[in-house]
Amino acid sequence: MVIWGQNPISEESRRSEGKISRIQSSSFISPMLSQNSSSRPADDTVFFSIYPDSTLPPNPNTPAATTLSLLQSLHLEILNFISPYTSNYIYQHQPFTLSLNTTDPIPHLHGKLKFGDNLDDEWFVVFLLLQISKHFSTLSIRVHDSDGEFLLIEAAVHLPKWLNPNTSVNRVFIRGGGLCIVPKSKFASCPGLLEALCFLRDCGESVCRVDQNVELCIRNRIRGFVERVDYNMHTVRVRVPLSVASVLRNEPCLISLAVEGFYDRDIDSMKYAASMSRFLPNGSQEELVVVSVKMSRAMYAQLVQQNFQAPKCYPMPGRSEGRVYSEAELGMKIACGFEMIYQSRKRDGEEGKGSTWEAFKASLERSGYFKGLLPGSKEYKSLMENAEEYYRQSSLHSRASDIMSGPVRRMDEILATSCSHNDFKDQNLPPSDDDSWLYNGEEELSAALLEREREMEMYNLKDEKKQKSKEQQSAGMLSVEDYGLGDIADSMKAFVSKMSSYEGAEVPENRNLENVDFDVERFMKEIESVMKLPHSNDTGSEVAAEEGSSSDMEFDDFDYGSDGMEASSDNEESNSFMGSYSDALNEELKTTTLNKSFIRANEQMVKTGEGTSKDGGHVEEEFTPVDVDINLVKSLIDSFSSQEGLPGPATNLLGLMGLQLPQDAKQNK
Repeated sequence: MVIWGQNPISEESRRSEGKISRIQSSSFISPMLSQNSSSRPADDTVFFSIYPDSTLPPNPNTPAATTLSLLQSLHLEILNFISPYTSNYIYQHQPFTLSLNTTDPIPHLHGKLKFGDNLDDEWFVVFLLLQISKHFSTLSIRVHDSDGEFLLIEAAVHLPKWLNPNTSVNRVFIRGGGLCIVPKSKFASCPGLLEALCFLRDCGESVCRVDQNVELCIRNRIRGFVERVDYNMHTVRVRVPLSVASVLRNEPCLISLAVEGFYDRDIDSMKYAASMSRFLPNGSQEELVVVSVKMSRAMYAQLVQQNFQAPKCYPMPGRSEGRVYSEAELGMKIACGFEMIYQSRKRDGEEGKGSTWEAFKASLERSGYFKGLLPGSKEYKSLMENAEEYYRQSSLHSRASDIMSGPVRRMDEILATSCSHNDFKDQNLPPSDDDSWLYNGEEELSAALLEREREMEMYNLKDEKKQKSKEQQSAGMLSVEDYGLGDIADSMKAFVSKMSSYEGAEVPENRNLENVDFDVERFMKEIESVMKLPHSNDTGSEVAAEEGSSSDMEFDDFDYGSDGMEASSDNEESNSFMGSYSDALNEELKTTTLNKSFIRANEQMVKTGEGTSKDGGHVEEEFTPVDVDINLVKSLIDSFSSQEGLPGPATNLLGLMGLQLPQDAKQNK
């Protein structure tokens, strides 16, 4: 069990922040975890594979040597490209490395990285892969960890409904600097790896690029990563034995192995720390030197927040010395970590495995690189020279990998050189960084949790609203709270302006209704004959509507200009007709109560002003405008209600406008 010390919340929050999004998407990852649990990858390791288009069909018969040469060239180009990002980065356990795989049906480059408790290492890998895919546009890259497609888990709330662990197999790739998902429309069932890679090559990433919300989640996770590298590093002064100081000065990256040896110690490795035979040859008589060590915040937390009793042979100052004791205590943990990792690796014989020339040569032989040629032949020597040149080039760029995989050999080389205490005197060392972040992580964790909670609440609210809308549509009704009455008036206006004309409403063609034959000229003639007015021969001329029948406004002050002074006698007759027609309608309506059935604009104002004097609150009714929108909505609702749920003119008209009113709650009881 891990013992964090007095206040583990800060380091715990660093790991929790990265896992929150995965916890919220348990519906996505739980099926993945239940499958093949016996063959699950390590919980703290990320795996990645890079597939170049050049190794895919239609050239399946490419010679193995040619394919290997292409992969070797690509390998070196990628290492050169990422070196500015990785040169000063300190990994938690092991660096970013790539290996060649020519034994699989699809030759490719692949690698894995153990990130342990430092999730920044995993997302640094994602950052590097995105940069690689952006620079090398003909590569398709896969990345996953023990949780599966963790990039999808990060953006789970924005994924399409059809995408889940069962349907995402061989669909998720990084290409062209972004995330791509092979669409379901192209492959109903999960495609094979070769099928998916060929589809990406032929159709391009633009067809498969994910929704911008999904892309944004990934971008936010790695935004400003180059700047965050320095932010997530911690520099501290420590007092260590001379041998440890020499190792740290020559190979600063080995600090991660020292922390690993200390943090993952067991009973067997503790025996090595008790004697300190390799890094404390003089025992308690050893003089400590001051050095400045740079490590990640996760490493610093793992060292500081574990209580550890110093070996009896270790020279520790008194607790009363304050800062000196703190520097020596942290240095003691680092020195013990070096001793334990050195002796453990030496015992297991793991130094140099996978990184020596012999291992590389053996992998070439297994892949058929030498084509069965006899050693010593001219062609064999040529292939061997090419392999040696490639090995030398790759070793220059993956030196950190060689150091990390062969620490015993490298430490022995450093300790074999002469070194004295004078080499570490009079140094201008930077002060230790403030470590208050280690004890103030509650706010950071709470903010991350609140952000995820808000994201989930919005997602659940949106999902519930969609589900509710579907249920209501299937039931053929909407609740009054979900329906805006103002939409009726707006829809009617749009309907009149877009779907109607002077000839009437234009219904959809698929209704198969016969057109109404309406002769406008004949209608006007009939009206004129009823009113006993002289027949106008020019019925096709435009009629000036200065006085409409539905308006009581006067236009005495309107200036028609010179054109009005030259109006023809036909226009005067038309104006006379419309005026007489309006007077006749008004006279007819005076004997009815229709005028009182309209809602006028001032009614609400008059009701609220009942306490005022009658003279000030009186408005002549005939000059009060009618509120068209309110009357329209009221008339439609009254008509709809009178239908009592049966088909009728109101529902037909609303249907043409694309509206559906909710049923009366009393009728549903």
